[in-house]
Amino acid sequence: MKEGLEAYKPIVGPGEIRDILQLARYLRGRRLQHINSTYTGGGVAEILSRVVPLMQEIGLDVHWTVIDGNPEFFDITKSFHNALHGQPIELTPRMLDAFREVTRRNAGKLDREANIVILHDPQPVGLAEHRDGFHGRMVWRCHIDVSRADPSVWRFLQGFVSRCDAAIYHLVDFSRNLPIDEFVVPPAIDAFSEKNCELPQEEIDEALERFSVDPNRPIVVQVSRFDRLKDPVGVIEGYRLTRRHQDCQLVLAGGGAPDDPEGQKVLLEVLEAKGDDPDIFVLDLPPDSHRIINALQRAADIVVQKSIREGFGLVVAEAMWKAKPVIGGNVGGIRRQIIHGVTGYRVNTVEGLSWRLRELLGDPEKARRMGKLGKEQVRQNFLLPQYLKNWLMVFLSLEHPHGNLIDLTKG
Repeated sequence: MKEGLEAYKPIVGPGEIRDILQLARYLRGRRLQHINSTYTGGGVAEILSRVVPLMQEIGLDVHWTVIDGNPEFFDITKSFHNALHGQPIELTPRMLDAFREVTRRNAGKLDREANIVILHDPQPVGLAEHRDGFHGRMVWRCHIDVSRADPSVWRFLQGFVSRCDAAIYHLVDFSRNLPIDEFVVPPAIDAFSEKNCELPQEEIDEALERFSVDPNRPIVVQVSRFDRLKDPVGVIEGYRLTRRHQDCQLVLAGGGAPDDPEGQKVLLEVLEAKGDDPDIFVLDLPPDSHRIINALQRAADIVVQKSIREGFGLVVAEAMWKAKPVIGGNVGGIRRQIIHGVTGYRVNTVEGLSWRLRELLGDPEKARRMGKLGKEQVRQNFLLPQYLKNWLMVFLSLEHPHGNLIDLTKG
């Protein structure tokens, strides 16, 4: 597997790499700490696993720290996650006390010598209350659409976020008009990671054979954690409507994450919805199944991401990078990635999903054309060098605060 910025030159061009190295000269030696809640499972861990080595490569002193939490803490933060996506919850004093107590026990993990500390999502944001003796800049990196957050949960979390020096969102629509600097930085994928690198056809065929998927019949794939917000049961319903008119198979490939206690419950709901249908394949994969996911996406005729709420949904970019047409929920960052009618379709309902599946399954040439355009969309906007460049501009801006919403979206 290729590594590092040099490998990207043929894809993004030498000028983009030159710009990154030039920006890095002004930040060389800066000490940074990323803090989140897990090293494996979920998009945050995946992004950090790729961008942290690149930051180190260009001369930044970067460390990645994971907080410790008990099951009660992760139940609470999962509730916070759902509430930030707009689901009402009952916020009890016990929940607030338990959150603060686990945060207090993790306060020693805060690197007080760092120039910049980045807190990812709700789980570690309480550390902003423990910044005594820390003289650097603290950033809340929000990977969630908080534009319609439950008011009680947002009021609680905003008390911590406002103690930071800046907040970073995926989209302008997610911003909350805070009394601190706010940045907009879309995430990105690594074209050379095991999940996105080129694969030999033999490996793709082996993956299909392993799970008894027929390579000679159309394949529809959704890759996601087993999470109600990804609507896997809705995907099954859309598939069943489609099967009345078009032959196809459905693969739902996913797994859980250590900080997501609801995953097993949702998996059971998906298995119940599947029933005894031999053409629905529900794959509960371990978090290191990157090449298997890669192979399944490359084998797909169409990739689906029917989220009903979404932070960004990088799985869409991953599928488009493999030149696949994508049908996604008309929410969150999926709207930013899919150009409707050009690189795929955005849908709002099960019926809409079925309609677009039937259209693309019945017109393979159109599906191929959309896939090709989707790959170019990712090359221009959602690859790791652009993400790294945006981070460098954020770091430089933090040293010269503006007090405005700063959109670092390309183009």
